[in-house]
Amino acid sequence: MTEPDPSELARLLRAHDQEHLLAGWDQLSADRRRRLADQINEIDFPLLERLARGDDITVDWATRLARAAPPPAIRLHGANRISAADARAAGQQALRAGRVAALLVAGGQGTRLGFEHAKGMYPIGPVSGASLFQILFEKLLAVRRRYGAAIPLFLMTSPATHQETVEYLDHVRRFGLPAEDLFVFCQGTMPAIDAATGRVLLAAPGEIALSPDGHGGMLAALERTGGLTELRGRGIEQLFYMQVDNPLVSVCDAEFLGYQRLAAADLVTQAVAKRAPRDKVGNILSIDSRLEICEYSEFNTLGDELIARRAADGALVFWAGSTAVHAFDVAFLVRMEVDAERLPFHRAHKKVPFVDQAGKLVEPGQPNALKFERFIFDLLPSAETALVVEVDEQLAFAPLKNTPGEPRDTPESVQAQMSELYASWLREAGLQVAPGTPVEISPLLALDAADVRAQAADIRRKLGPASAQPINQPVYLRRL
Repeated sequence: MTEPDPSELARLLRAHDQEHLLAGWDQLSADRRRRLADQINEIDFPLLERLARGDDITVDWATRLARAAPPPAIRLHGANRISAADARAAGQQALRAGRVAALLVAGGQGTRLGFEHAKGMYPIGPVSGASLFQILFEKLLAVRRRYGAAIPLFLMTSPATHQETVEYLDHVRRFGLPAEDLFVFCQGTMPAIDAATGRVLLAAPGEIALSPDGHGGMLAALERTGGLTELRGRGIEQLFYMQVDNPLVSVCDAEFLGYQRLAAADLVTQAVAKRAPRDKVGNILSIDSRLEICEYSEFNTLGDELIARRAADGALVFWAGSTAVHAFDVAFLVRMEVDAERLPFHRAHKKVPFVDQAGKLVEPGQPNALKFERFIFDLLPSAETALVVEVDEQLAFAPLKNTPGEPRDTPESVQAQMSELYASWLREAGLQVAPGTPVEISPLLALDAADVRAQAADIRRKLGPASAQPINQPVYLRRL
């Protein structure tokens, strides 16, 4: 293999005041030199300089919110232009015809949870300890069985989680999903830079500090790895998008998919009704007749006169909180792939360990670096037709975000929400469950309350004498 020319690299770096990246070059092995040269050559330094200045990032949300309106939506209560029954029928038809695929974003690590592995491996089942991956894979398998069709899964990892995720899924044999229906691909990366100087940080001698480029990198990664070609080749028309941290997501929900088909929408996105103006969810807005999402970190810094407006019935004007669940028209994604690199970057001020000029590892006590990410929801304004579909938070949204002890979105709160949902299914089927009893029902047994009602007699036989009185011991129903 050709040895990189350090003089050429130095000339490139000198033009952008980044020569420090070659510190210790002579002490690096040949492989480390080639790797560092590849990393340097992949960096778009002019873009990085613009991002460091904030040229591509700053948005005046106060001005934009002044002309924002609630998004066009299918609400849980009230008259809607498309009936739920019609939407379910349309979605079921698409599923049976094999026109649907699922995409699972799973690049995150469980560091915030004190879990040093891919987040999808986190044990969240309230009784079984089943991982997030297991629950979501089993939901997909159950949907495939219900509609008698192959539904391929496209799973996006990050460099930090890719190898571990592949090995884990191989070990568990993909939970039964056929190998030909799982497409694992890795998202891209962006360098982390020193917030004060704009200089690219080194994670180790000869190794640039890289971080995933965000879920907005999904489209470019799909194209780069052949995923879009695979979707088109399989005749897939709709892509159901979800993130790995929500075990209550209704995977490939027929009604949700049907709304997209009947509305002829480029995309539909799920929302929950916010409880308070400053709930920590992305805010779905309509601005100049286009859907946009304003992150809560920006939305919540604005004054009440903008974000806490109420309609005549007392409801929040900006009511729609994003669940990060979308359904994309594949033809729309193919059109957008041409412009995928134009998605704006968002920056975050973070603590990033780095190697100093002396080759010593520094663990900063305060945020010292800027990281840059693209978000998939920035495709929304490009959609000619887009629609919001409201779901019940208690039934469909339990994101695992925070460490134990935080007010919400913790392992304890997520497990409690899951358990209460499953207990409600048993109660609807005529069984009694004592309040607070841990209950878990595998998707392989039931996807919803109707499935449980249909199997009530078999469940009673499975539980034996315990079913004749209030259940007060942990219950895990996987197979009858």
